[in-house]
Amino acid sequence: MCGRYSLTRKGDQVATLFKLDAPPKLAPRYNIAPTQPIGAVTLTSHTGKTQWRHFTWGLIPRWAKDVSIGAGMINARSETASEKPAFRAAIKYRRCLLPADGFYEWQKRGGLKQPMHVTLADDTLFAFAGLWECWQGPDGSEIESATILTTDANEMLAEIHPRMPVILRPDDYDHWLDPAQQNPAAVTPMLRPLPAELVLARPVGCHVNNARHEGARCWQAPPKQTMFE
Repeated sequence: MCGRYSLTRKGDQVATLFKLDAPPKLAPRYNIAPTQPIGAVTLTSHTGKTQWRHFTWGLIPRWAKDVSIGAGMINARSETASEKPAFRAAIKYRRCLLPADGFYEWQKRGGLKQPMHVTLADDTLFAFAGLWECWQGPDGSEIESATILTTDANEMLAEIHPRMPVILRPDDYDHWLDPAQQNPAAVTPMLRPLPAELVLARPVGCHVNNARHEGARCWQAPPKQTMFE
């Protein structure tokens, strides 16, 4: 799964990778948590160009009676998303890219859980495969929300957790966002684990455990550091 992630890169880096017309205004975020606002890339319906959007992390289905359901829908299993009522329309019509430069997972060590920060091995910006939805309240208000798709962990990350977020390859971005691809079978082949040699995981201190904590301290190594590569 993916319950926390980071995006600390500058707006111009995001604009370059995702072909945005203008760089988004971004503050470094070291500990993005569920129900918080998140940035995403989608295609505009009228021009077909990429655009920067803001969603709430935790998808709220259109049929939901209460927005609190979103807190339990921060992730969607890629293998079954096309079958689940909460996600089957979104995977056809509302796919997005969720930029990140790392994510966190907690590895069980005895009776404790060690937080691990996972990045690409070359420490570059990347994108999770995401789905989004628009929920309308009884008063006409709208909330746009998103979820991160997950898959089986690769060989290295399986030592930490059995699942990992789907990290798309840049060559797949256009195909993933393409609104003409409305058959889930056309996009599901790209929802696979990133090879183990392309990712790196390192332990960080327990400061990140608190979702209210922010800043570079979230990346500080614990006193005794072990590298998992």
